[in-house]
Amino acid sequence: MNRAEEKIRKKIIDTAKKLGSKELNHGKAGNISVRWKDGLLITPSGISYDKIKPKDIVFIDKNKSHHGLKKPSIETPFHFDIIKNKKDVNCVVHTHAPYAAGFSILGKPIPSYHYMIAFFGGDDIPCTKFAIPGSQELSNYAVKALKNRKACLLANHGVIITGKDIDEAAFLAEELETLCKQITIAKINGTAKLVGKKDMKKIIEAVKTYGKQ
Repeated sequence: MNRAEEKIRKKIIDTAKKLGSKELNHGKAGNISVRWKDGLLITPSGISYDKIKPKDIVFIDKNKSHHGLKKPSIETPFHFDIIKNKKDVNCVVHTHAPYAAGFSILGKPIPSYHYMIAFFGGDDIPCTKFAIPGSQELSNYAVKALKNRKACLLANHGVIITGKDIDEAAFLAEELETLCKQITIAKINGTAKLVGKKDMKKIIEAVKTYGKQ
């Protein structure tokens, strides 16, 4: 393991702990992967984040073979397929964040209740059909849902967030959970209103250059 790889492994662990501290995951739930060489590095299966060491992160090569001391996350199929099919994605984060997972139980997309939905690539957050965790069927659903999006709900399960790097994916994971909280509060207090399609279209275009100097 060279210094560059060790740095990424530590970043994965630090990010997993950060998301846990913000209650986006707990215990052994959720997983993170980062594109590396001809494959990806991914968190191991069944180990609490506070116990993971850099050496425990698993490398999955282009042939889907895993290399390491531990077994890779059960959700390796969708991590592998997303990174393989989306060249602009270098990190995949999967969480069971309470509010986002709550919306996944509804089994339908989250529409444009807030303009920040645009940061996820469109005017909604799509939701897949239900499939068994870790299955190829779930991976197929996820890849399809993420075709033009940076995040999707997994029905009765949780959420997948992608990013150009681990920082963007972690930011969007936090942002999506915040949006789900805000929408929940709005629905409790009255009828939630949507941002209009024309306005969302303008915002989606504006987001494409957001932060670029």
